[in-house]
Amino acid sequence: MTVMEQRGAYRPTPPPAWQPRTDPAPLLPDAEPYRVLGTGRADAADPELLRRLYAELVKGRRYNAQATALTKQGRLAVYPSSTGQEACEVAAALVLEEQDWLFPSYRDTLAVVARGVDPVETLTLLRGDWHTGYDPYEHRVAPLSTPLATQLPHAVGLAHAARLKGDDVVALAMVGDGGTSEGDFHEALNFAAVWRAPVVFFVQNNGFAISVPLAKQTAAPSLAHKAVGYGMPGRLVDGNDAAAVHEVLADAVRHARAGGGPTLVEAITYRVEAHTNADDATRYRGDAEVEIWKGHDPVALLEQELTRRGLLDDDRIAAVRQDAETMAADLRARMNQDPALDPMDLFAHVYAEPTSQLLEQREQLRAELAAEAEDEAGAGSGPGGTQR
Repeated sequence: MTVMEQRGAYRPTPPPAWQPRTDPAPLLPDAEPYRVLGTGRADAADPELLRRLYAELVKGRRYNAQATALTKQGRLAVYPSSTGQEACEVAAALVLEEQDWLFPSYRDTLAVVARGVDPVETLTLLRGDWHTGYDPYEHRVAPLSTPLATQLPHAVGLAHAARLKGDDVVALAMVGDGGTSEGDFHEALNFAAVWRAPVVFFVQNNGFAISVPLAKQTAAPSLAHKAVGYGMPGRLVDGNDAAAVHEVLADAVRHARAGGGPTLVEAITYRVEAHTNADDATRYRGDAEVEIWKGHDPVALLEQELTRRGLLDDDRIAAVRQDAETMAADLRARMNQDPALDPMDLFAHVYAEPTSQLLEQREQLRAELAAEAEDEAGAGSGPGGTQR
């Protein structure tokens, strides 16, 4: 007989007045991902919104292709493509108001561009030139986050601070399924729910955390089901249905803006290309699986819906594709120009008030650069030197 059996198993009895703090039923996601395209809901969708989503999807698909080509040409150090996930990327950017904030992960370059950031500035981090190539305050877009899920607590902090100040601000934080395995994910959701912070957590479940399938990350029925454990609503949506993703995210943003607190949205999608250009996806998944998902292409799904409703014809399709080609040509031309880098910029954006150590290092580098320039000038024009 065990010690517990000798003493009797501890069975806590709640007091008579005990009740759950929150009824869990309304927080649970639907059993199936929410869809609009191909259902009766599609006929009620706003035609102008669908056209805009389509134009951004086509542009996003071309952007992914061009950026991938730039890595092969040595113009980018790395590129994590979001091909196949364009509906998630575009919808995340379009549901936000101007004063709201977007907190992207490293794969969310397309969402950053759709939010209005210059395409070249968006790729500057992946080029290796800067930690962030754009001004986060100008566009209300946080820096692309390479460490997994670290942007989530930042989003909660900003949203909570905005609410304390009385600002009408919602933060939308994007993360992949792999990021939900990080402690930052737990901490962010827990604090957001307790503080009722106006933040939306948007999980793009694309099937793999690099090579690790979702089944080896969690035994939960869905990632959206994790929401109930924190006391917030969970929503499950077809991540390749642009209209559905936009509708679900828009509902979550309105809920947050009205003081209802955070929402966890899981979009079921698929990463058609490899994790990055440095990854060999054939080592952990088969071509047949990829082909199945290509049949659920977000661009094709929306194009079919628009064509069915008479909202899209061959001329408009051609015009949208031409706009995408123009964007790609401009991106290609500008990325093929070598950037002019100033070593002194290393010290320009470290602290608002530079420390004494930083100032000392700055002057040391300045002296070294001046000495190097003097040596080069002397070698070119001094006695015994060669005129250049």
